[in-house]
Amino acid sequence: MLNKFSGMAALCVLLACSTNSRADDIQDANKLLKQGQTAQALEKVNAVLASKPKDAQARFLKGLIVNEQGNAAEAIKIFTALTDDYPELPEPYNNLAVLYASQGQYDKAKVALEMAIRTHPSYATAHENLGDIYAKMASQAYDRALQLDKSNASTQTKLALIRDLFGKSARVTKPAATVVAAAPVAAASVATVTPTAPASSANNGDANDAVLNATREWAAAWSAQDSAKYLSFYAPEFNTPDGMDRAAWEAQRKERIAKPASIEVTLNGINVNARDTENASVSFNQNYRASHLKSASHKTLVWVKHGTQWQIVEERSGK
Repeated sequence: MLNKFSGMAALCVLLACSTNSRADDIQDANKLLKQGQTAQALEKVNAVLASKPKDAQARFLKGLIVNEQGNAAEAIKIFTALTDDYPELPEPYNNLAVLYASQGQYDKAKVALEMAIRTHPSYATAHENLGDIYAKMASQAYDRALQLDKSNASTQTKLALIRDLFGKSARVTKPAATVVAAAPVAAASVATVTPTAPASSANNGDANDAVLNATREWAAAWSAQDSAKYLSFYAPEFNTPDGMDRAAWEAQRKERIAKPASIEVTLNGINVNARDTENASVSFNQNYRASHLKSASHKTLVWVKHGTQWQIVEERSGK
């Protein structure tokens, strides 16, 4: 009935991408899953989880694998735990909904999909799946109405239309196909985007999405300790702190990014405000965790569009 599971490719878009040994193992496991070698895929994923038990991608892929093995109860347990630990990710909610719907638990499926949409309003798969849930729940209600009044022609017509709809558009609930190597899980976070332009302004809506993606990628580059990519998000006219020379500031940032053994940057409560198609600001709560330091702050990034690329011209801390 529902559209499909969210697969690893969709999750990797949200968590951004890089190349490392952990990502290679996850990619190999996903290939094994696609080839139907679920036992080998599960063994590889479990090896990743043995060293990084909180890894969202490994846990997500394990949920896909155990479901493919026919263990829906374990898959539900895995995806539920992911929604607890990473409530900003919409894919685990969507997959929970697919599993609940397959068991006829449409109320639970509806709640899960509403949570997916709340965290990521532009998540088309969740919107479509929610429509299917509403239609299925309507079908059940019409069926009950007919049990009480078999002569109700209007209800018969409505029920027939819904059954015809699902008969023609039934879909297979299989995982999506491709995995992309990914950065550390906390590299990015998804939250509600709140545009200030009218809903009819499609161009500003596109700007909101583009700036939100750029913000995620900026955080992912920082978490991956990829200083070259991280610095590429800053425009030539970026207002460096305390009037520092640009070259000195870049050297300082490179040193601070390279020094820790690891960096994990999580963004929550993201709010995008696109003033027009070339200017926007993004505010969020930032949690920074490195091997030697933990901090939390509220931050605002001011973005401008240079050609096809969005870049940061101003960075402010505090509300």
